Amino acid sequence: MRSIGRPLVQLGSLRLRPALAHSCHAWPAVRHVGATAWTRTYADAKLDLPALDAKWRQKWAALPETACETSSGAKDKYVLPMFPYPSGYLHLGHLRVYTIADVVARYHALQGHNVLLPMGWDAFGLPAENAAIERGVNPAAWTRANIAKMKEQLGLMNGSWDWSRELATCDPSFYKHTQKIFLLLLEKGLAYQAEAEVNYDPVDKTVLANEQVDANGCSWRSGAKVEKRKLKQWFLRISAFQESLLRDLEVLAKDGAWPERVLAMQKNWLGKSTGATIKFPIMAFEHGMHAAIEVFTTRPDTLFGVQYLALASTHPVVAQLAERDPELQAFLDTLPGLPPDSKLGYLLPHIRAINPLAYHADTPEATKQSIPVYVAPYVIGDYGEGAVMGVPGHDVRDHAFWKTHHFDEPVRFVLAGSEDESTTAMFNDPFVDHGIMTEHGGPYKGKPSKEVGQMLVAMLQQAGLAQPVEKWRLRDWLISRQRYWGTPIPVVHCDSCGAVPVPDEQLPVVLPEVDAHWAGKKTGNPLETLEDWVNTSCPKCGGPAKRDTDTMDTFVDSSWYYMRFIDPHNQDAPFSPEKAASMLPVDLYIGGVEHAILHLLYARFIYKFLMTSSLAPGNGESSDPLVHEPFQRLITQGMVHGRTFSDPSTGRFLKADEVDLSDPARPKVIATGETATVSYEKMSKSKHNGVDPTDVIAQHGADATRAHMLFQAPVSEVLDWDGDKIVGVTRWLGRVYELVQKLGPAAADADVAETPRSYFEAAAHRLSSLSTEEQARWDADVALWRCVQKTIASVAASYEKVYALNTVVSDLMALTNAIQERAGAASGLVQRHAVLALLRMMAPITPAFAEECWSLLGMQPAAGGGGGSMFRGAGRARFPGLDGTLELELLQPRMQSCAVQVNGKLRAVVQIPTPNGLAGDELRAWIVAEILKTEEGRAKLANGSVDVTRAKKVIVIRDGKLVNFVF
Repeated sequence: MRSIGRPLVQLGSLRLRPALAHSCHAWPAVRHVGATAWTRTYADAKLDLPALDAKWRQKWAALPETACETSSGAKDKYVLPMFPYPSGYLHLGHLRVYTIADVVARYHALQGHNVLLPMGWDAFGLPAENAAIERGVNPAAWTRANIAKMKEQLGLMNGSWDWSRELATCDPSFYKHTQKIFLLLLEKGLAYQAEAEVNYDPVDKTVLANEQVDANGCSWRSGAKVEKRKLKQWFLRISAFQESLLRDLEVLAKDGAWPERVLAMQKNWLGKSTGATIKFPIMAFEHGMHAAIEVFTTRPDTLFGVQYLALASTHPVVAQLAERDPELQAFLDTLPGLPPDSKLGYLLPHIRAINPLAYHADTPEATKQSIPVYVAPYVIGDYGEGAVMGVPGHDVRDHAFWKTHHFDEPVRFVLAGSEDESTTAMFNDPFVDHGIMTEHGGPYKGKPSKEVGQMLVAMLQQAGLAQPVEKWRLRDWLISRQRYWGTPIPVVHCDSCGAVPVPDEQLPVVLPEVDAHWAGKKTGNPLETLEDWVNTSCPKCGGPAKRDTDTMDTFVDSSWYYMRFIDPHNQDAPFSPEKAASMLPVDLYIGGVEHAILHLLYARFIYKFLMTSSLAPGNGESSDPLVHEPFQRLITQGMVHGRTFSDPSTGRFLKADEVDLSDPARPKVIATGETATVSYEKMSKSKHNGVDPTDVIAQHGADATRAHMLFQAPVSEVLDWDGDKIVGVTRWLGRVYELVQKLGPAAADADVAETPRSYFEAAAHRLSSLSTEEQARWDADVALWRCVQKTIASVAASYEKVYALNTVVSDLMALTNAIQERAGAASGLVQRHAVLALLRMMAPITPAFAEECWSLLGMQPAAGGGGGSMFRGAGRARFPGLDGTLELELLQPRMQSCAVQVNGKLRAVVQIPTPNGLAGDELRAWIVAEILKTEEGRAKLANGSVDVTRAKKVIVIRDGKLVNFVF
């Protein structure tokens, strides 16, 4: 395991952070932690964690539901994990994110907050429809069955979900409001229809947004090679919000609210560039052609170094020439099979381009020469102008392309890192930074390139050959899908009136039943063939009209579902302004980094729009950027990888029954006897490394599984799942259970009512008269309670950070050790309060176990009859807080560890009193005397070969925590 901030010390099966371990334990006692500490005890044998899960889930279910808002209506805590797609089963990745969410929610509940932790289902989408076609069943029935199965699985993990707010995006009561939001966008001109070249998936038979096509030009869902088609499609004008989407990333960066890499991914996807469009005049031979090709560039300072132009396959010039050039058309036909960074290119034989600087008398002759024009797959058609000015000397891709096609021709370098060009004396690689213009810059030689770029644009602008512009990589969001299982687009098309919105009173436009389509296992969109559904009347003129047969991209549903949770039963609107004011934005949003661009960007856009609409509090007039961001804090958890076995000879992944695990340290391939290769890989059926979380929970209990899940790795890192190690957590829980059983219910109210602080303060006046036995008890009480207080501070900080939840478990294990070690020495009152604090800190992670122990200690009498809980109701517990005892002078440790060195080598560690204000020679003499008073000190440091009283020099470090005797 890797810890956050501090390394871990391995002690048997325990993992302790050194700083905390030192504060909680005397090291001689800790040395015995290991096999003996983990010996199965009588209490451990009686502890049945799965049975406790079932018992407390039943008791929680019997408790009345509580509202998530405070009585004043003020916003409290809204914790939300990304809702799941109902695929039919939960995997360990689900278990991890939902454990994190529930733990954080329970922690805030114990802090006294009212917490909203809802759950719902991202229920539309292609997998359900493809499953319907494959199985011949209705996708709604398939989805509902999967939801029931996954809800049952979620119920096994001891979560605290508010099921009264459950939603499914395929429910008409939900997508009615998705349609309302679409019509609001349409009303404001932010939804529109346009004919465009689109990405078409020939397997799933639907359009994909650019974001749903991978770097190899394949569909993110089916893996099929995407085709380009021209279709009339619906778009959402996300570009209208691009400035605020970019600007407000700075707000989300404050105090690390969002991960840096997510912010960087969003910024790169928005892709704001400041530069200029520059016209390159065209020389065409026997072809009617454009007068010029426009190029967008962010580096006008490299204009003297342009040696070719490259056009995208979709550029109008290319389309025009391809009509008469069969070789060009043949090249274009090969492009779908090429990678985007391919260096192949097609030289257009009948045109040349002229650098616009060629018209300036002082321009060097090399720049005045006409340049070739290529069609190149690395040029993106929908960015800039679909054309690139090739500058081999100052761009890596351009350099590679030029060397592929002109390997024997020189590269022109027009700027260098210094005025004498010494930094670029060997012109082998492109110089991509800004610098100083070289002799190839003509009259601008020696000038800073940034300044020259501005001058060139200004000069060309006067001649009508350039224009300063801003460009964005972001494109409007294409939401049309030619599939059935999605939210119908609420528009009818009339020959007289055009596209007409469906009136509010006719919403929702409900998906019709098409059972015959599924029974026949037909592909394609059945909505297109349902004449009774398609043919309707125009709401505007009453004439004949047709419904839109496209459905919405499922990302539209997930862009606003978190807002529906705050007001899930509102029939008239997606949510009320009052609920939005009190409960939005989401305080803590938890999910995978794979959603960093698509889902999060779309959610930010829709939220920004709705918070400026009539649905927003105050009609959206707030100027606070936080009001216009949906998720105040974002937590991205790492993936869960499974232990994977493969044959070392063939590399083939092995099934469980192909591996001999009789010796877990050396798994063998049964067929060959060879030692199997063990690795941790992303879980998949092909690698035979998947783990069913319900099987783990059935064997070890939900609480042990949750604790193990958190303990194995920091939240943000990949978790290498090893279920064999859960036994370490169950043994820890067994030791806590044993402590609780030994304490039993409080003998009297005073045992709990009196606080450790009041106990210490009351006993302070008797310190000087304590007997040796009483002093020993006082020392044990002080050491234990200081450990409790330090653990509270550390654990609370880790719960707040979230990413450090693994250290919560290690800290609580350390505190358990400290309580056990002082069980016979500390007073009953301090022991009881230490255990009560331990249980309250454990409760968010192991809720059923903590509830059981809490009731065994008599802290929740109502719980025995099903009427109370640590988390809700009159008996609600509170997370322990610091009581100020760490600062009390009387609770400073009376004894301290002193490491004794002789000539720099450690000889002994002894316990001596804490020096009180001594310094210099007086401190040294006192420490030597105290060391020699101890039994170990006398044995090792006064007799035999070492006598520290004869040392030439005594060096005291950190008030006596380290002493070095120099001979």
